[in-house]
Amino acid sequence: MSATIATGPQRPPDKDQHAITAAQPRPATGSRAAGRRATAAMAASASVTPASGTGKGAAASGGSGRRSEAARLAVLNAADDLLVEQGFEGLTIEGIAAAAGVAKQTIYRWWKSKVDILFDNLVLDAGTALAWPSETPSTPADLRAYVHRFAVFLGTDPAGQVLQALLGHAQLDARTAELLHGGFLDELRARDIAHTRACLGLAPDGDDSGDGEGGGGGTDEAAVLLDALLAPLYHRALVLRRPLDAAFVDALLDQHLPR
Repeated sequence: MSATIATGPQRPPDKDQHAITAAQPRPATGSRAAGRRATAAMAASASVTPASGTGKGAAASGGSGRRSEAARLAVLNAADDLLVEQGFEGLTIEGIAAAAGVAKQTIYRWWKSKVDILFDNLVLDAGTALAWPSETPSTPADLRAYVHRFAVFLGTDPAGQVLQALLGHAQLDARTAELLHGGFLDELRARDIAHTRACLGLAPDGDDSGDGEGGGGGTDEAAVLLDALLAPLYHRALVLRRPLDAAFVDALLDQHLPR
């Protein structure tokens, strides 16, 4: 399943990963942002000339993309941290530039707005945080483990706060809604429905849209179950602002799945 964003921003080549593609784990430091900052610092240590539009391959081979890559990572880190500290409304390109130590023109060379920066952070982080426990999940235990992982992501992960911020903004901004759903949520849900079906041993229904409607006009049982498991997590996090603790998730799972 490939990720395509027809109307998205022009992003650096190595940032076009989709959430359903497994990403390399980051260093086990205090936070994922700290891990990216460590990577950026290592890249910035090389004395090279900046160059725009240089991919990861050039950086790895000692080319002039190293400093550009370091700046790009610094921007992503700064946006992550400032969102947690100041919230979506308080996040500005000027503030990101100052925190990252780059010029605003550098940011606008890669992204159109703070939404696009946050979206890239979400896609990168979700590649690891929302990976399934197994590449070929086949038991209810695999589904239970994924729902627990999703709860941690949405409830406590900085990237989950990015998702919450973008979901909120998408209610008011059509472009954000199109970017978030067309470039991330729709394919994530389609993948999760397919894995849920495999975990429960359900036959494919011939519907790849992920909208819950079966190919024959009926209801996709896997889609309904997935909604029943994930919707309370969204509601608790976004509406009630309550923690998604393991006990709550287990109680939810016990209503729908065998142990």
